[in-house]
Amino acid sequence: MALLTLVALLVVLLLLLWVGQRRLMYFPLSNVPPIEALGLDGIEPVAFETTDGLRLSGWLFTVNALDRASTVIVFNGNAGNRAHRVPLATALRSMGLQVLLFDYRGYGGNPGSPTEQGLAIDARAARAFLIDQRHVDPGSLIYFGESLGTGVAVNLASEHPPAALILRSPYTSMADVGQYHYPWLPVRLMLRDRYDSLVLMPSVKTRLLIIAGERDSVVPADLSRRLYDAAPQPKRFVSIPGADHNDDALLIGKTVLEETAKFLGR
Repeated sequence: MALLTLVALLVVLLLLLWVGQRRLMYFPLSNVPPIEALGLDGIEPVAFETTDGLRLSGWLFTVNALDRASTVIVFNGNAGNRAHRVPLATALRSMGLQVLLFDYRGYGGNPGSPTEQGLAIDARAARAFLIDQRHVDPGSLIYFGESLGTGVAVNLASEHPPAALILRSPYTSMADVGQYHYPWLPVRLMLRDRYDSLVLMPSVKTRLLIIAGERDSVVPADLSRRLYDAAPQPKRFVSIPGADHNDDALLIGKTVLEETAKFLGR
């Protein structure tokens, strides 16, 4: 009887994890401050439609049209919303780059709920918006993915190669990350949203910069290194000593920004 009870409890636990796994992966915040509250000039509110009928909101950090050589699309991590990426966008714009911050479905007050397939659709819509509505040269686009967003960026890069791809704290697959954190669970069997960048990376034909924190407790640095090893040349790997996943040194630290500027020739 005790064994049957234990088995029943395990089954219930696994069922709960199966049903609620996306709540353990995505942590959206809805409240986005008004642009005026940022105290910055040259930020334009934008919105665009996805192919499945959702309307997504974002901010376009503009630069002088005469200086505009490249546009960066930032693919956010799994938490917060675009307001949390303003320091990154500001730093990139200071390099003379136009920057699009946007929120995935379910984030920043946008309709819908995040899934791997949904975020892939959102990424395509962001790219199409810049090309079709803002007349950005597809050959000048740069993808900047952070954490979970690196999987979104790699997937889009496998379909539509950018001029350059920058990945901060990337992983081989979400299954590998999940198995690292929950070694006692059958993560590889249960996971719905897998973001298998390791499979896609060999087919991504563009310049690549990977930035990883040596002490990243969320995405272990060796997963970032494995992804780097699978990528074709030209590529560069930058390790930030002592940096954890959400440390400022890894988000907008001096080394990160200097290496990004050097990589992009800014």
